[in-house]
Amino acid sequence: MENIKLVDVNAKRRSGRKRTAWIASVLLAGSLVLSGCAAVDSAASAVTATATSSAVATPESTGAVADVSAGTTAQTIADTTSAAEAFMATLAAEQVEQLTYAYDDETKSTSWSNFPVTFVERAGLNLTDLTEVQRAAALKVLEALLSDEGYTTVTGIMNGDQYLLDNSSSTEDSLGQYYIAFLGDASDSSAWEVQFGGHHLGINATLDGASDAITFAPTHLGVQPAVYTDEDGNEVQPFAAIYESAFAFYDSLTAEQQAKLYQGEQIASMVCAPGSTCDYPTGTGLAGSELTDEQKQLLLDVIANWVGLADEETTANALAEIEATLDDTYINWSGETVYDMTQGDGIYFQISGPKAYVEFAGQQGSAGADVSGVNTSGWGHVHTIYRDPTNDYANSVAQGAATGMGGGGAPSDGATPPNG
Repeated sequence: MENIKLVDVNAKRRSGRKRTAWIASVLLAGSLVLSGCAAVDSAASAVTATATSSAVATPESTGAVADVSAGTTAQTIADTTSAAEAFMATLAAEQVEQLTYAYDDETKSTSWSNFPVTFVERAGLNLTDLTEVQRAAALKVLEALLSDEGYTTVTGIMNGDQYLLDNSSSTEDSLGQYYIAFLGDASDSSAWEVQFGGHHLGINATLDGASDAITFAPTHLGVQPAVYTDEDGNEVQPFAAIYESAFAFYDSLTAEQQAKLYQGEQIASMVCAPGSTCDYPTGTGLAGSELTDEQKQLLLDVIANWVGLADEETTANALAEIEATLDDTYINWSGETVYDMTQGDGIYFQISGPKAYVEFAGQQGSAGADVSGVNTSGWGHVHTIYRDPTNDYANSVAQGAATGMGGGGAPSDGATPPNG
């Protein structure tokens, strides 16, 4: 077995902060336990060093589970199924019962949110309640499901929450808590779902081996702060690719197109908050039919930040369906028009079409999570949502109505509670 190595976080375009000690150590220790390899001296030394330094461990450095680089939907489904089975094998019977739900359980649509877990109860198992080996196995499900870039984005979000917990004035004790649930039987021949998330993260990935398809609709990605420095002095920006692709699209537009796109300096609140029902808006802003072929590709690059979390084939299939409907898709934008995080309150954009709905909303309040010298609001506090108006949850359940901070979803206006 190859030696486990520590990874320079700057080696990735979307880099993640060093994980908390339990995340770093269980990933490395778990790869030894689950792969069946002998713990050679060099690997044991790496585990010890990582547990001490909390260095980031990426899929390349942890070895085993999945060769997601194979780039096919079928391979991702098979690898994720195997990882899910391996995870369940580490659990007691009562934990498996808590982890698993029927595929069409209505909980699927009401147990994720952009609110902290102390406001909206999540489904499944809290990773903080698991043993080190169990947590390692749970995170390997994510490794199998996500591309290397997608996994790095997700860990960057998680580590941002930990950064707030360690450095901010927030008293929100749900920071750093993440839940995992399976809806349906893990299988490479039938449909099931992996649900994973916490405050700034909500992944709902439906894997269907029978139709060779994976959908991430709906998915919530959030970040606070958008840029932070890890303990080694490395700058981490989990949403760098989103910002870069969004402004590449905006900058490609003519002045006339930008005038149609732009909705003013006031940044809108979220229209379709995570965990809520949604009447998808349309007809506001710039129509896709008014874009050149090059501009349409740049718009697809933006959307790919949400639909492209898994392998290349899954991403290509999703984007092809969206591309076919781009003429009937509308895009609007408000807030800043220059990519400069030192000024203004950030941006809001909305992409609304027959096959894709994306919202990116800068939260103008820091919500009690101020860090000295770090911008944690506006540019620095972002909530997003991706939905497919025709295929959320692969049409296995209807979206339940939001029930507010007491559980089941977020208020329809997307408001953020204290410490949000």
